[in-house]
Amino acid sequence: MTEKRVIGVDFGDTRTGLAVSDASGFLAGGLCTLKANGMRDLANKITRYCDEYNAVKIVIGCPYNMDGTPGPRAEKAGRFAEILREISGREVELFDERLTTVSASEYLNATDTRGKKRKSVIDTLSAQIILQDWLDLQKQKKQQTG
Repeated sequence: MTEKRVIGVDFGDTRTGLAVSDASGFLAGGLCTLKANGMRDLANKITRYCDEYNAVKIVIGCPYNMDGTPGPRAEKAGRFAEILREISGREVELFDERLTTVSASEYLNATDTRGKKRKSVIDTLSAQIILQDWLDLQKQKKQQTG
C-alpha cells in the first residue's frame, strides 16, 4: 500500500504548528512548531517535512470570521497557501479552523499545561486538531457516498 499522508498546518505570524496523518488517513499526530523568516522560508521548511513524511497533500487552517466571512487572517492564509502550493508542488487545501485554538486551549487547561510548555505546544496541538477535523470530515464524506 502506498502511503498517502497529509500534513496539517496551523499558520501563524510568529509560530506555525505542524501535524501529520498516519498512512491510512485515520489519525493525526502533532509534529512540531516552526519559526520562519517570511512565508517563502516557512513554505520551504514545510516542504521538507512533506518530503520526509511522503505527504501528498497539505491542509492549512483558515481562520474565518465567526459569521463565515474571510477576514484579514483568512486572506493571509490564502496568500500563504498559494506560495506553499508553488514551492511544494503539492495540493494545498484551506480548511475552516474556527475555534481550533479555543479547543487547544481548553485541552491544555484540562491537562494543566502552563507557561513555556504551553507556548511550545499550543500551535502543534492546533495543527493536530485542524488535521484531525479534516480527516474526520473526509471519513464522513466517504460514508455518505460509499
